[in-house]
Order: sequence, then C-alpha cells, then structure tokens
Amino acid sequence: MLHIVKVDQNSHFPGVHLRLLTLSSLPDLDADRQPLQLLHSAILEDALSKAIREDSSKANSENLTREEGSAPQKKTKDISYRLGQRRALFGKRKQLSDYALVCGMFGITVMVIDTELSRGFHSKESLSVILKSLISLSTAILLGLIVMYHAREIQLFMVDNGADDWRIAMTYERILFIVLELLVCAIHPIPAQHVFTRTTETASSPKSLMGTADVEIILSVPMFLRLYLIGRVMLLHSKLFTDASSRSIGALNKINFDTRFVMKTLMTICPGTVLLVFSVSCWIISAWTVRVCERYNDTEEVTTTFLEAMWLISITFLSIGYGDMVPQTYCGKGVCLLTGIMGAGCTALVVAVVARKSELTRAEKHVHNFMMDTQLYKKIKNTAANVLRETWLIYKNTKLVRKIDHARVRNHQRKFLQAIHEMRRVKMEQRKLTDQANTVADLAKTQSMMYDLVSELQRRSEELDRRIVALEEKLDSILVGVQSLPVMLSQAITKQQQDFLDDLACRVHFLSSSWGSECCSVPARQLCPASATPETSYS
Repeated sequence: MLHIVKVDQNSHFPGVHLRLLTLSSLPDLDADRQPLQLLHSAILEDALSKAIREDSSKANSENLTREEGSAPQKKTKDISYRLGQRRALFGKRKQLSDYALVCGMFGITVMVIDTELSRGFHSKESLSVILKSLISLSTAILLGLIVMYHAREIQLFMVDNGADDWRIAMTYERILFIVLELLVCAIHPIPAQHVFTRTTETASSPKSLMGTADVEIILSVPMFLRLYLIGRVMLLHSKLFTDASSRSIGALNKINFDTRFVMKTLMTICPGTVLLVFSVSCWIISAWTVRVCERYNDTEEVTTTFLEAMWLISITFLSIGYGDMVPQTYCGKGVCLLTGIMGAGCTALVVAVVARKSELTRAEKHVHNFMMDTQLYKKIKNTAANVLRETWLIYKNTKLVRKIDHARVRNHQRKFLQAIHEMRRVKMEQRKLTDQANTVADLAKTQSMMYDLVSELQRRSEELDRRIVALEEKLDSILVGVQSLPVMLSQAITKQQQDFLDDLACRVHFLSSSWGSECCSVPARQLCPASATPETSYS
C-alpha cells in the first residue's frame, strides 16, 4: 500500500493543507523493501509537519498584525450583557405592544364615529375625509409599530439563541404570520366615498330589492379584528409572563407562556368575570355590526335603533329565536350565525363553570363525609337494637307465655324482617360513602404510604443482602478450614506415629541390651529423651 501526500496551498485554513491519499489499487511491493518504505514515509511526514507548523505560525502572525491595524474587536458578549440586553428588549416590546393597542383602538373609535355620523348627521364630505384621514394615519402608525414589534421579537430570538444573523430567525411560519397580521391591521376605510349596488330579498315579500351601500362598510367591519392586540397586551403585562421564577418553572415543565395559557389561568381564577366581559363585548360588537349591515336595506325599520339590534343579537346569542326580527342582508345573516355559534360555546362554558363552582372543596368533602359517616353509624346501632328487640319479643311471645298470640308473633316477625332490611340498607349506604370518600387526596395519601412501605422493604432487602454476603464469606472461610482439616490431621497422625515408633524402638533397644544391669539405675526416659515429647504434647 502506497501513501501519497498532497499539499494544497489554496486552503481556507491558514498555512497549507495536507492530504494523505491511500492507493490500495497499486501492486504490493516486496516484503524486503517494506522497512525502507516505512522509513522514507516517516521522514517525509516529519518534514511536511515541520513545514506546516512554520507556515501556520507565519499565517497567524500575519493575521494578528492585520487585526491590530484594522478596527478594534467587538466587545465580548458575556451572560450578564445578554441578560441586560434581553431585559431591555422585553421592556421595549411591551411599550410597542401598548402603543399598537392604543393606535388600534383609536382607529376603531374614529371608524365608529364616522360611520354613525355618515348616516345623516353630516352631509359634507370634508368631515368624513378628515376622520378617514385620521384612521389612515393611525393605521400607518399601527403598521410601523407592528413591524418594530416583530423586529424586537427577532432580536430576542437572536439573543436567546446566540445568533449573529437576523435571517436565521426568519422562518416561513414567522414570515406568514407577520404578513397576515399586517394585512389584518391594514384594512380600513379609504378617505373617499364609493358606492356599490346590491340585491336583497326581504322575508315579507319574495321580490328582490335593489339598493346602494357604501364601500366603507366592507372596510370598516373587519377593523374589529384589531382587538387581538388586547390578548397580546394581557400576555405581556401578566405576572406569570413577567415573573422570572414562573417562567423558569414553566420552562422546566415544558410549558409555553402564550396568550392561550394566560386565558386558561384567567378562566381558572375568575371564570365568571371573563365570561361576562366576553359575552357583553360580543353582544355590543355584533349588534353594532348588524345595525350597520342592515341600515341600507331595512325596509321594515326593525334594526334602526341600537337597542333593537341588541335584542336581535341577544335572542340569537341565547338560541331562542322568536322570529320577530330577521336580518335581510348576507352580512347580517353571517353576523347572526357567528353570534349563535359563540352563544352556544359561552352557554357550555357557563354550565361548566357553574358545575365546577357548585362542587364541594376538599375540606368540605371531608367534613361532609365525616358527618354522614357519624349519622350512618348511629342508624346502624339503632337498627341493630331493633333487630335484637324484635328477636327478644318473638322469643318471649312464643316460649315464655302459656297461650301464644299468633297475631302478635306475626307482627313482631314482620318488624324483625323490616329491621334486618333497614340495617342492610344502611350498611350499603355506608359502603357507598366509603367508596366516594376515596378522592384524589386519599389516593395521594395511599400512594405516599405505599412509597414509604416500598422504601422500607427495599432497605430491609438491602440489609438482608448484606447479611447474606457476610454469611457466605463466613461459610467460605469454614469451607476452607474444613478442606484443610484432613491435611492437618494426617500430619498430626504421622507425627504421632513417628514419635511412638521412636519410643518403642528405644524401649526395645533398652530391654534387649546386653548391659542391662549397668543401665538399670538409669531411667528409660534419660536414655531415650525423644520419647518424652509425645507424652507432654498429647497430655
């Protein structure tokens, strides 16, 4: 295998760039030339590495001198700087949201004034043009504030993610959301008078009626869509959103602090107030919209006043529909349809809120269960006493009297059966109460008790494991001692036999000696001193 080194001077790294190519397709060289090739390749790699180090050091020195001659470096953005910048961007974003809501509400107010005045209070176009010009000016300011708000959003994204290019934050979803928001806020009546002809059908006559209407109606009603800015302001001014501890807990639990979450918290804290404000707002906006849509083709003059329009919206909102008022235009019919849908939703929410508010709290449930349990316990004692009383009376009237009164006995038997059935019923009620008392709190208490029990069992099992391990170690030591016992016994027996044989040989030699007469005065133990050792050792 041959290694070819290729040097690239035009690399994006400073210095040179080294490429090591392996050509496995070349024919293998002889085995005796491989050590020489390895030596040549090692020398070549060493020389090239030295050249690369020299070139890289030269390039680094040139870059340093070039940076010193250019503009000063940017200030390092540590965590404290990023946090301060993030806090400032939060404040600016809140201010921009507040200003945008003010501009949007100002445009809606001026639009309502111009629409009401254009019905007959002023015939000159100058006042209408002035009011529409104010609406256009407020709309332009609103669009600018929205663009600035999203610019702050992009800056916050860059600070949070450490990005340097703002185009990283511009996803297709964000761009679509910004364009949609700008289109919704850009709808407003034009400072000019334009009329179009439309055809309507009344409920009283099947004939079609031709009428004229202003284009500003089509451009004025969608301006109420700017009320979505109220949700944004509520989110940015919410304590849950501004509190750092709440946001940290939400981030740990993977909860996004958005308008939906804020509305859920408000529905949990004060559901009645939220539903009341939403319902009244829907009634007012829908009534005004129906009145504007129907004012050019209301031949029966049903919705000429705002109160009449409120009555139409209220009966539609509550799904009553008396039929005394009917919208004539498609615009009015659409508004009434949306009002009916919102009314059905609000009615369901009201029922859910009332049902939730009517429930007992946890403490109230405990008190109620305790009182009911006490009453049932008293009833059980009373029914048990009745059973015993009727049993005694039956026994008395059948065994302790001379003449048995069967009517009285049947009466007591009847009362005895009733007492038994009553006691069974009370016990069944007590069981049902016990089952109902198993609430979430009781389940949590049971769970904690089970956790403590499992922890205790685990601790005891660990202690038992430790004891078993110590016992196994002792058994291993005993087994080793038992295994070494035969060897020790064999050694001891062999030594004892050897000592016994030595003593026996000494005694035989002593008895068979020819000079026994001379040795009679000498003890045998002095002649055989080795024989004393076994006696002393095995005594």
